[in-house]
Amino acid sequence: MSVDQLEQASDATLVVSIGRYHEDALAEVYRRHAGAVFALSRRLLSDRTLAEEIVQEVFLRLWNDPDRFDPQRGSLRSYLLAQCHGRSVDLIRSESSRRRREEKELTLAAEAGYDLEREVWDLAVGDRVKNALRELPDGEREAILLAYFGGHTYREVADLLDTPEGTVKSRIRAGLKKMRGELTAVGIG
Repeated sequence: MSVDQLEQASDATLVVSIGRYHEDALAEVYRRHAGAVFALSRRLLSDRTLAEEIVQEVFLRLWNDPDRFDPQRGSLRSYLLAQCHGRSVDLIRSESSRRRREEKELTLAAEAGYDLEREVWDLAVGDRVKNALRELPDGEREAILLAYFGGHTYREVADLLDTPEGTVKSRIRAGLKKMRGELTAVGIG
């Protein structure tokens, strides 16, 4: 078809040509109706980029399946606008559902992962444990620090302190007993 023929052709004729893979027919339909399709999508979505994607999708659907348009049921513009409206509404629902799902997940994660009362309690207990450790004699404190906070075995602690293993065990037991008494006295334990 020539440019004049395209401009004079009815929408139904252009759709038939699109069915025969005439790109120039699709270009003419796009020239005639893309503005209206974009305006509707933009109004529904309030997002230029998403509206442009909807326009592309509507015309790609027409290119891939032109037989879905039935000129007996209405004009091509009405058909394209209905396609645009349906796809835009689907996108709104999808985005809304995604946002609700993400908000729910964030809320659950926040509630599960952050408990201010528990965090304050843990900090207070940590401070009390540090104070109780400071009150221990040097030998007991060093043995406990190496074993419980350093991750060493009794034998490794004995080697590090150059002290018999039995002495290290006794110091740790004695130190822990003193700490337990002090922590219990302040309501922890």
